[in-house]
Amino acid sequence: MTPHYTVGLMGSQDRMRWDHFVQHCEEATFFHRAGWQQVIEEGFGHPTWFMYAANADGIKAVLPLAHIKSPLFGNTLCSLPFCVYGGIAATDEQAAQALDVAAQQLAVRLNVDHLEYRHLRSRHSDWLHKKNYATFRKALHSDPEQNMAAIPRKQRAMVRKGIAAGLVATADATTQRFYDCYSRSLHRLGTPAFSRRYFQLLQQVFGDHCELLCVQHRNQAICAVLSFRFRDEISPYYGGGGEQARLMAGNDFMYWEVMRRACSRGCTLFDFGRSKYGSGSFAFKRNWGFTPQPLHYDCRLYRGKQLRDNQPMNPRFQLAIKAWRLLPLPVANLIGPHIVRQLG
Repeated sequence: MTPHYTVGLMGSQDRMRWDHFVQHCEEATFFHRAGWQQVIEEGFGHPTWFMYAANADGIKAVLPLAHIKSPLFGNTLCSLPFCVYGGIAATDEQAAQALDVAAQQLAVRLNVDHLEYRHLRSRHSDWLHKKNYATFRKALHSDPEQNMAAIPRKQRAMVRKGIAAGLVATADATTQRFYDCYSRSLHRLGTPAFSRRYFQLLQQVFGDHCELLCVQHRNQAICAVLSFRFRDEISPYYGGGGEQARLMAGNDFMYWEVMRRACSRGCTLFDFGRSKYGSGSFAFKRNWGFTPQPLHYDCRLYRGKQLRDNQPMNPRFQLAIKAWRLLPLPVANLIGPHIVRQLG
């Protein structure tokens, strides 16, 4: 007999069972957690539809969706903006199909340019695919020294350079030092930064699953990183460092410290996150011995005629990037969040 699934929208009374499903579903990621609804709605002001498919035995599939309608960057229904992963996470294929149909119907009602699933495994080979990114995931040994030995020789030398320089890593309770390093780093790259409030909201919503680590030299912060912890995985997700960090191998030391500390707490997988092909961060992660895993985000056009290229490497953004670098940092940090909230 074919099981019957009811598609519903997550309410406050559903969050606990939603997260229980996510915790135990192999396809689910940190970005499927219920807390992202609050983050996206309060942090960016975008409407969300957190859909689930359930039968008498409980939830069998989830799909978090958010709608970004921007005059500059398009009109998109996405799972999930501001996140590396998303899409449908399911333990039953028929439940997954029920959510897939519901999402496509919602895209028609909202009259979006396109519907986008950001996931590790493509579900629709016949849709269009964004192929800008690869992700980097690698198993961790239980022994930190084995993890050090697994880093290629040249990169390992950079980690040891940071150690020899006397760099010190400390966990932070607040975003103050992190945000200073992060926002300055993005400003140098000509990229708008998220607001300080966004990172405070991540801390508030995800608690000790959102970790801050700051690297200091002689009591001066030179780089910092915010990591997400989910099940047995650790993912350094936002970070930044200045010229001093580059000269002293601060970033290399910082990511090693994230890895070492995660290993000591029983984490078995290090997720370095996504990077654009041809970017400096792509080369940096590959130098750590990580193999790039292509991300083929599924996209279906509705009102749009083609997928927009909103990537910073697009030549049409180069003049804006150069101009952004010339803005005073306080001005960039004031304007930036209004721009980046439209990108997703």
